[in-house]
Amino acid sequence: MKEFAGYLPSCIPPAEVQWRTLHFQSHGEQVEVAVPDLNAAQIAVLSDHVRTHTRHYLRTLSVAKIVAIVDKAIARLLDRSHPLRIKAETLLPIVTGYDGEMIRSGLTGYLKTFRQPQLKRFLAEDFNDAQILDDFQPRPNGGFARAFGPELLMHIWAGNVLGLPLWSLISGLLVKAGSIGKLPGAEPLMAGWFAGLLAEIDPQLGECLAVVWWKGGDTTVESLWFKQPDTVVAYGGNPTLAAIQQQLPITTRFLPHGHKISVGLVARSALDARQGAELARRAAYDVMRYDQSGCYSPQMLFIERGGRVSPQEFSAYLAHELQALARKHPRGELSLAERNSIAAWRNNEEIRALQGDRTLYGDAIENWAVVCVDRSEPLVPAALGRTLKVVAVEDIAQAIALVAEQKIYLQTAAVAAEPQALFRLASALGQVGVTRITAFGHMTSPAAGWHHDGRFSLLDLVTLTEIEYAAEEAAERFAPYAD
Repeated sequence: MKEFAGYLPSCIPPAEVQWRTLHFQSHGEQVEVAVPDLNAAQIAVLSDHVRTHTRHYLRTLSVAKIVAIVDKAIARLLDRSHPLRIKAETLLPIVTGYDGEMIRSGLTGYLKTFRQPQLKRFLAEDFNDAQILDDFQPRPNGGFARAFGPELLMHIWAGNVLGLPLWSLISGLLVKAGSIGKLPGAEPLMAGWFAGLLAEIDPQLGECLAVVWWKGGDTTVESLWFKQPDTVVAYGGNPTLAAIQQQLPITTRFLPHGHKISVGLVARSALDARQGAELARRAAYDVMRYDQSGCYSPQMLFIERGGRVSPQEFSAYLAHELQALARKHPRGELSLAERNSIAAWRNNEEIRALQGDRTLYGDAIENWAVVCVDRSEPLVPAALGRTLKVVAVEDIAQAIALVAEQKIYLQTAAVAAEPQALFRLASALGQVGVTRITAFGHMTSPAAGWHHDGRFSLLDLVTLTEIEYAAEEAAERFAPYAD
């Protein structure tokens, strides 16, 4: 089975492109994915083409029109009878290794965040008046302002989370930026499918987009690409992001999203006999979804002692739920490095369990593991692949100091506590670097318009052009009706 990935506007004939083949195998099936790898001349032509069409077409569209186009594309992908949706449900399990049912339900939930009402909320999160993207709007201090997105926005995507490219691609469209995206090697399909769908709905908009591939770390090719954009949004490991930044011109705006760690906090008020088991089920779902590969997946839970459900009982509930989920949604196939990492993690925890301060749930043959630690322990990254450490604390506020050492890496925290404690903990978590507080069961499903890593998804992409009141007042002297 062979699939052509990526998306090219009309300036680059596919027959003239060198196509590289990526090989994927999972669930007993194989697929070859051909990705477009452009030469130096094609890179220059493509970049100029996207810039020109962005200037002459995309920037003439109203934000409302762009939202309507995106909404129409998303509606087609939500339709399980649409050919692209069928293809996605068929090929993505083979490419990613994830369970097919997990992909089906996860894709639907993710796509729903980009429907028209959610996109309007997305815009409202960053702009008091989204019309500032269409025309000059009055400012409270006098004068007028208009927001402009970059003419050429480059996206460098990671493939650890299914559908991630849609987030930044749609963000670029909302600020009227022409986009060139670099396909992730781990999942090179969704971005090109979505760009092609947009082009099918609005062919002229399709001329403002491109989805390509190049071998990451090839500095010769990257030096050609990195000369082109005004702004670069990049996802990946911190060493990769640092290497990209070193190659970019000093005038290019760089918006990196690197490695993050997320946690869960459970206060004793949430640990009664009725709530405890349900809370464990929700936490297990957060661990299971995409096998903890997302930056918002929990890597450690802190459980307060003194509830009707003890930390040990909560861990047993978690183990039971993860075992059930493993039967319903089997873990994806792991690389050799991932298997070795999990094996080393298990071995270390088994040795430490001999000291009597922890309990390990899940045999080595299981595709999940839970460790309950009966004493305070600071946050450290997990082995992922559905491995979770549960740490008991006397007071849930103690968890703040235990996560603080990872301040520069913290992102999401799920909190289960009564209302007053929720806001008290949220304030303390914010001070040590957490940028998103949510409920268990929602960690891997950020709300529409969330501020990724505490930043503005749209506002960070734009520049403001302001007409000061003095210029407006001076213009009156030159009007034909002036005395």
